[in-house]
Amino acid sequence: MNYYDSTRMADLLMGEGYNETKDLEDADLVILNTCHIRERASEKIFSELGKMREMKNVRQKQGSDLKIAVAGCVAQAEGTEIFRRESAVDIVVGPQSYHKLPELINQIGLRPRILETEFPLEDKFQNLDLPKSEMIRKRGISAFVTIQEGCDKFCTFCVVPFTRGMEVSRSPQSIIEEIIRLTENGVSEITLLGQNVNAYHSQDSNAANTDLAQLMYKIAEIKEIKRIRYMTSHPLDMSKDLILAHKYEPKIMPFIHLPVQSGSDRILELMNRRHTSETYRKLIDYIRSINDQIVFSSDFIVGFPGETDKDFNETLDLIKDIGFASSYSFSYSPRAGTKAADMTDHISEDIKLQRLHVLQAILEEQRQAFNSSMIGKKIKVLFEKKGRHEGQLVGKSVYMQPVHITGPDNLIGRECDVEITDKSTNSLFGHLSIDESSKELKN
Repeated sequence: MNYYDSTRMADLLMGEGYNETKDLEDADLVILNTCHIRERASEKIFSELGKMREMKNVRQKQGSDLKIAVAGCVAQAEGTEIFRRESAVDIVVGPQSYHKLPELINQIGLRPRILETEFPLEDKFQNLDLPKSEMIRKRGISAFVTIQEGCDKFCTFCVVPFTRGMEVSRSPQSIIEEIIRLTENGVSEITLLGQNVNAYHSQDSNAANTDLAQLMYKIAEIKEIKRIRYMTSHPLDMSKDLILAHKYEPKIMPFIHLPVQSGSDRILELMNRRHTSETYRKLIDYIRSINDQIVFSSDFIVGFPGETDKDFNETLDLIKDIGFASSYSFSYSPRAGTKAADMTDHISEDIKLQRLHVLQAILEEQRQAFNSSMIGKKIKVLFEKKGRHEGQLVGKSVYMQPVHITGPDNLIGRECDVEITDKSTNSLFGHLSIDESSKELKN
């Protein structure tokens, strides 16, 4: 979502005469768009700001200037602290207010320390123009679209309700309009984003309720869209209609990111996840019964306050029972303002690290086993770009795996059948199937 927000900020500022640059030395304005999920991410911002301050000092000595803004969730949570620790920052703006950036930039020099972290009453998406065509084309055939923000679940480890606010869903019309603009500029794969994306609910222009399943059916009607993905989901909001959509709409990819966090019911209760390991297992079983091609990724937190060896082993058991195609895993990081941060019985960093290594080794073994299972199979690949080697193309499988083949550039943007012949640590390798090769010869 931060990547999506960054692209929208860039689009917004193009109208103010700014252009993106990959060379920091060329920048007149630097925006650090931040994440507050883990402490390490927050601290990295202050390290970067120290470098920005030195650049700004050099510019001022040369008679020019460098404007510095901090956006995103660290800005929302630690706005006054950012100004206290780093005087070089001109603007601090929260993730719900970045549509105000043009007016905030114009106020630099007129008032010191511009802080914009209130949750505005207006919908920021109504104040954002559609993405700029030239920017879309530069970003490729796959695009993110935020459809929902915030969360009402209040997991005890999570800062999202405090940095992104309560659950808010965009209107179907605004989402469809944005996706049509994307397809007009070559996009054919959409990933719908939300902190709790499967809680999406809004009303269409006829005041009819629209949930995530219904929204995806509407998106699937756009002929240029070949693939639809969504993340991140909460187990409590995996409705029957959403699950059935994976059976009836072939454009919805058979890959679901469904965080469980722990396999221990005791820890899940402390986390306020409001599901159990058993209900999670049953949900996975039901989804697989609807579509046996679906695979799963998940999130895991190890070393949550009070986690015992027994709790940790129950998480390992769940992983072994279910089997994941890929996953994200972290040691618990206390975040100020959350209930978990005030819990007693915190786990030592050494134990967290030991457990994380054990858990990640099993998850990596499962990921490699899943990738190996692709060898010898014919799978659909959407080609996105040229590879690093002459004549090489790179695409994604329906399961998000990078796939490399040798083929002509005109395959970019097309979805083709590929026979997988080999793999590396992170990618698959193959060649066009005989049928696809025949089509290419005819073309």
